[in-house]
Amino acid sequence: MSTTESVAPESLSLPHGLCQRAWERVVAERGLVEVTGEGGGPAQILTSPMSPDPVGEVRVFAAASEDEPVAKLVYVGLTVAMIGLDSHMVFAFTREGLPIPHFTLDSVQGHGTFAFHLDLIPRADLGTHLPYLDWAYEPLTPTFEDVQTWEGLTKAEIGPRQNAMMSPWMLVNRADTDAFVAIESAVTTYLDHWLGLLDGGVPAEVVADVADTDLPARDARNRALIFSPEVDKVWAQVAQLIGDDASEKVRAQLLDNGVAG
Repeated sequence: MSTTESVAPESLSLPHGLCQRAWERVVAERGLVEVTGEGGGPAQILTSPMSPDPVGEVRVFAAASEDEPVAKLVYVGLTVAMIGLDSHMVFAFTREGLPIPHFTLDSVQGHGTFAFHLDLIPRADLGTHLPYLDWAYEPLTPTFEDVQTWEGLTKAEIGPRQNAMMSPWMLVNRADTDAFVAIESAVTTYLDHWLGLLDGGVPAEVVADVADTDLPARDARNRALIFSPEVDKVWAQVAQLIGDDASEKVRAQLLDNGVAG
């Protein structure tokens, strides 16, 4: 394991910068350590038949101690100039036995428009665990409701099946430039709240509330569905860009908290 320097902020696109600022904050504040690939670089370099140069990378960061509640952070960047795609995604996964949600941010520019999704992924059924819901999500409601009133946002192409696997507080939209720049304030609010959950520990009433849930088993099943090519058709597009083997290797990094390079 080692730490690898990031790209200078002034050289980043809007989607890249939004995503990088989020994952760099998590890595710094939680003391995560990079799991490098061959030669000490990113865990995975992404290539494509569409470009003679690499088109992206996968970076993986792991907890430096067993006491750290964030087990693993995965960043995936994919930029294919020939088709105008600039896509960046981060997932910060908490440990299997904790009810603290996972954090995720996806920021994209493609076909002349921006898009994003921002969420804390539930670890228990929100419909049957009100103390858990109130602790993990209710503080986000003012920000969630405020964003719904913004100009420059339109509905993203995500169906009910995918929505059902995330939280009702998920922000997912297409955006014009001004709205996309503005969404960083919501990213900060969600990230502040999530980091507060990590620092504050899980209240006793929440522990009791989710005691009926096999947290590791639910998490494994939930992640298998969230990252299923059958559920999320983006994996077919990724496979077309970087090949089936590379796509499956990226997907495997997201399915569990293993940190193999």
